[in-house]
Amino acid sequence: MIPVCEPSVTIQDIELVNDCLRSGWISSAGRYIDEFENCWASYCGMPFGISVSSGTAALQIAVELLDLQPGDEVIVPTFSIISVAQAVVRCGGVPVLVDSNPDDWQMNVGQVASCVTARTRAIIVVHTYGHPADMWPIQQIARQHNLQVIEDAAEAHGAEYRGQKCGSLGDISVFSFYANKLVSTGEGGMVLVRDPHQAERVRQLRNLCFERQRRFQHSRLGHNFRLTNLQAALGVSQMRRIDDTIARKRMIASRYKQDLHGLPNLTGPCEQSWARSVYWVCGFLVDDTRGPDAAEVRLRLAQRGIESRPFFWNMHEQPVFQQMGLFHNERYPVAERLARQGLYLPNGMTLTDEQIREISHHVKVCLQPAQATNPETHQCLPSA
Repeated sequence: MIPVCEPSVTIQDIELVNDCLRSGWISSAGRYIDEFENCWASYCGMPFGISVSSGTAALQIAVELLDLQPGDEVIVPTFSIISVAQAVVRCGGVPVLVDSNPDDWQMNVGQVASCVTARTRAIIVVHTYGHPADMWPIQQIARQHNLQVIEDAAEAHGAEYRGQKCGSLGDISVFSFYANKLVSTGEGGMVLVRDPHQAERVRQLRNLCFERQRRFQHSRLGHNFRLTNLQAALGVSQMRRIDDTIARKRMIASRYKQDLHGLPNLTGPCEQSWARSVYWVCGFLVDDTRGPDAAEVRLRLAQRGIESRPFFWNMHEQPVFQQMGLFHNERYPVAERLARQGLYLPNGMTLTDEQIREISHHVKVCLQPAQATNPETHQCLPSA
């Protein structure tokens, strides 16, 4: 089976992790944590970086920095991973949803202004699937209404908006370093902030809010969201080749788009003129009025030894939020189409050019209205 995303682990990665093991600093302190935090913040163009245990943890802390009161509202895209809206709900806030753009699949910023009320406190922008959201209009709305902007760049390592790195375009930004991200620590995340007082607060929140004067005395509740020095060592190593990783991701996407161009029932990803996407995933939309739907295509690909994934399921359609009484009778037609028609193909760093050609061939076959050939007569190349 060709996996959707297999991380690349190099000799340098292993050497730095082994160096960390030899040092004895394998938990939540050590030089690699400091180096990783400083290097990542500098790379993104933010003053302070604080590592945490996951991208979800980063979002949770970022929303906690807003000090939401019950009923306060935060505008978020409905088409995103659940971590975004979940963080708002867990902090006592109300997620207010906007639809997506049909071309680049990012949040529809034209709907944001109409969602602002007297209870709005922030906008969470998600750079979905590695393509930047349109930040200038969002920044303008935030200034007009004195709102905070949290930038969820978990999928957008090194992506650029009008020449500026994603992660440097909001008041607070968050990243994930999960195994399928462009920089991976296995599990892990980071919060980037501009204010030194906020940075100190994030450090406390990730570490159970220990008091400096008396360690086991607590004035506030925090979390055990610490990253380990072992994980940070892997992140430091992977950061050193991020430019090569981005170039390879963009090349994989370019070859898929070239190989699959012109298919009547498949629409590829769009890259806006003002954006530099890193193509965290290579996503496509399957038009089920001209052939099989996305679920059937994924099944057919799996039968041929090719792993694929569906797109995110929308927040207004999540059973858990419906059970909470949220988003009653709300409809977001573009996001609903994306969730139902979307799939993404393998694009991990171990994927070979020959495998890309093989996958593209099978995609073309699997998009046909009826499967004309026996899948068992086709053999996919083994994963690199």
